[in-house]
Amino acid sequence: MQSRSMDNMKATLELGTKPVGRLLWQYALPAIVAMTASSLYNIIDRAMIGQVVGPEAIAGLGITFPLMNLSAAFGAAVGVGASTCISVKLGQRDYETAERLLGNTVTLNLIVGFLFMVVCLVFINPILRFFGASDATLPYAREFMTVILLGNMITHMYFGMNAVLRAAGKPRHAMYATLFTVGMNILLVVAFVWWFRWGIRGAALATVTSQTLALGWQLWIFSDQRELLHLKRGIYRLRSQLVKNIIAIGISPFLMNVTSCVIVIFMNNQFVRYGGDMAVGAYSIANSMAMVFFMFVMGVTQGMQPIVGYNYGAEKYDRMLRCLWLAIAVATSILLVGWALAMLFPWQLARIFTTDPTLLEMSARGIRLDMLVFPIIASQAVITNFFQCIGKVRISIFLSLTRQLLMLLPLAYLMPLWWQLDGVWYSMPASDFGSFAMTWPLLLWYLKKLKSYGQ
Repeated sequence: MQSRSMDNMKATLELGTKPVGRLLWQYALPAIVAMTASSLYNIIDRAMIGQVVGPEAIAGLGITFPLMNLSAAFGAAVGVGASTCISVKLGQRDYETAERLLGNTVTLNLIVGFLFMVVCLVFINPILRFFGASDATLPYAREFMTVILLGNMITHMYFGMNAVLRAAGKPRHAMYATLFTVGMNILLVVAFVWWFRWGIRGAALATVTSQTLALGWQLWIFSDQRELLHLKRGIYRLRSQLVKNIIAIGISPFLMNVTSCVIVIFMNNQFVRYGGDMAVGAYSIANSMAMVFFMFVMGVTQGMQPIVGYNYGAEKYDRMLRCLWLAIAVATSILLVGWALAMLFPWQLARIFTTDPTLLEMSARGIRLDMLVFPIIASQAVITNFFQCIGKVRISIFLSLTRQLLMLLPLAYLMPLWWQLDGVWYSMPASDFGSFAMTWPLLLWYLKKLKSYGQ
């Protein structure tokens, strides 16, 4: 038991001693692999639904994105908040508090997941109507979300435990959990949707089933008393100060996901208004392709989180900043590749999801416009995550809201007045550029402040 605990402590202490480039590779690569696998699953899932069930089902799936984002918002408030707090406490070598944070993460996930499930199931029809569902797409959206919501507590716990695994110095275990979930998901989607012909409900069942199995493995890991952080009696009772710390950090990703939910609701309604249900389907396809590459960036930001958090807590600011610059360079390179593929092969990418001529044409154009300035949003995402990792919540919240509420919402309303459906598409790259222009001055201001205080 002592040997395992010492090994885990050594792995944690390496966050403050090992070369930053090797650390970022060590922590980001598993997250990138896991996120890439998750992206491939999302593509296969949507392609299977589009090819087997039909274009209306793709549009119905697009309607569910806001509700999925809202669920993710509550999950992120707990998971990201707790994992960041744990990283800082490990950097300070306060292992007892880190363990209590683990227990509070479990309790909060159960409470939040249950309440969200109950409220959404009671009001499922009006919620989906508000999100832009039509008579044609409502049955698909309701069928999918009913199953997803019934498994909401499992989903929250699964993502929360994966975030804690990374914070606890186990990025490979987090990767294995995600890879298992994705692999099982793909197998079950093929079986449920293609073989058994259970339609969109089969895709939802595949998601919940695979996450349930992965969660069982995560809980088994944290039940091992030889681990530095492990589940035990006395750590589950909610402590007000710990909960406040979790929420204080988690409020930034929470608001990011909530605003994303608001934006998708608004965008769905704009697409329905100017282009009909097929435009919503095209938006869903374009979003799916963009997320394939943005998942890589999310993997980088997840990889940098424990490194930045630990070194900030240990007051090793030079290492913290080296990690930031390296993460920006890697993320920008990734999105540059995605941009090139979107500009050169939009029709081939859209054809993965559908063969319907109308939806294909709208999706190909949408992919190009959605990813028009793709490379510049990499640094915006990394810098926003950086401020979150070091506890600068107000700055992180502001940057999270800039792209979506302050930029995209007014542009998505005004630009279609002149350019109709194209205006809805144009609003996305325009807001990306605007938020990029606001992010860098804030980072430079903080770096100047950090230097002036001699930190």
